[in-house]
Amino acid sequence: MKRLFDFTAAALGLILLALPLLVLILLIRRKLGSPVFFRQVRPGLHGQPFEMVKFRTMTDARGPDGVLLPDAQRLTPFGRFLRSTSLDELPELWNVLKGDMSLVGPRPLLMEYLPLYSPEQARRHAVRPGVTGWAQVNGRNAISWEDKFKLDVWYVDHQSLWLDIKILWLTVKKVLVREGISAAGEATMGKFTGSH
Repeated sequence: MKRLFDFTAAALGLILLALPLLVLILLIRRKLGSPVFFRQVRPGLHGQPFEMVKFRTMTDARGPDGVLLPDAQRLTPFGRFLRSTSLDELPELWNVLKGDMSLVGPRPLLMEYLPLYSPEQARRHAVRPGVTGWAQVNGRNAISWEDKFKLDVWYVDHQSLWLDIKILWLTVKKVLVREGISAAGEATMGKFTGSH
């Protein structure tokens, strides 16, 4: 039921948003350069890797040593707008269509975090990762990693179609008021270094 709901909603979303997506592609190309899409391998169901697709939100600006500048310096006002409105996440509907992701589930994080999880935290990979999730509507990036993982595991234990619909509705509300976009004092979210 969940997979059918995901597939139908993602397909419908991509069709209805075709024109806005095209406009975004053109704007990103003009303001941030090429490539328009940010692709990165992330852990999916049971930690299996897949390539997640998002719109890019940062430039490729580098220092004199040729190393990429910190996120805060590469994140332009336009990139901040894409993040605060979650428009950068829209290409993930393609991942949902393919079955790599679900509309609702724990967010797919970095592959390098896999060995850092406690056995309890690792349970977040018992379901497909989501475009949005229980942690996203309960603090997003403004809460600690530990709290975020507790919310992810709570979702794994309580998932249902009605809970998914509730989370999707709450996500729309959160996006409209733009809450919890970044951690305090951070341009994005600080790195997870393991539970201490």
